[in-house]
Amino acid sequence: MAWRGKDPSRRTRRRFARRQWARRWLTWKWVLGLLLVVAVAGFGIWLLWFSTILTAKNVTVTGTGYLSAKEIREAAAVPRGEQLVRLDVGAVRSRVAALAAVEDVEVRRVWPDRVRIDIDERDPVAVIDIAGEIRGIDGDGVVFRAYPSKPRNLPLVQAGPGARDEAITESARVVSAMPAGLARRVDHVEVETVDEISLVLRDGRTVTWGSAEKSEEKARVLEALLKEQPAKEYDVSVPGLPTSRG
Repeated sequence: MAWRGKDPSRRTRRRFARRQWARRWLTWKWVLGLLLVVAVAGFGIWLLWFSTILTAKNVTVTGTGYLSAKEIREAAAVPRGEQLVRLDVGAVRSRVAALAAVEDVEVRRVWPDRVRIDIDERDPVAVIDIAGEIRGIDGDGVVFRAYPSKPRNLPLVQAGPGARDEAITESARVVSAMPAGLARRVDHVEVETVDEISLVLRDGRTVTWGSAEKSEEKARVLEALLKEQPAKEYDVSVPGLPTSRG
């Protein structure tokens, strides 16, 4: 019986078929991969821009003291149900920052459905009587809140008839530059112009301060004078050459 080996032509055809299949599979693999990428991207676009899943449903507020969380939410006016990616956080921030009591504010998207508003409120350093209403002033001279009566721990700014807004701002900077212990000893601040600011202490002694320039140095000089040179009147308008009398 004659030996019959495998037909070489059949082996060749099989190898050719396998190579053809491998090439086709490689092509289809790239096509399927591309389709998958397109599908994932399309789903992501729908999820971010059109679905109701990643929308503003809750607003969290932190940092409130004088203001309430409700007041912040009302000022923020975050459109409920709007996609977070579409939310104009800059506009929300501007609306909250417009509140006089807000010194700084940060607005952030918190996925999947929340907006967070972090605020820093202004700290009062003094109060001023405006048309019979006691209002708080911060260190930059911003009038931002009301009090039912004068707080004991805050000095009163008394503006003369010719005092302008910049003079009141200067007086607030004067108080802001003082150490807390010295500021508590001040009953009120008398303001005529930006260069004519004086203090009246709780015990009746007076201090000629001048302008807000070099206020920190003036405060240190005044503290030393109060300890070392008892008097009724002090002048620290030129801190390098202070005087006292009485």
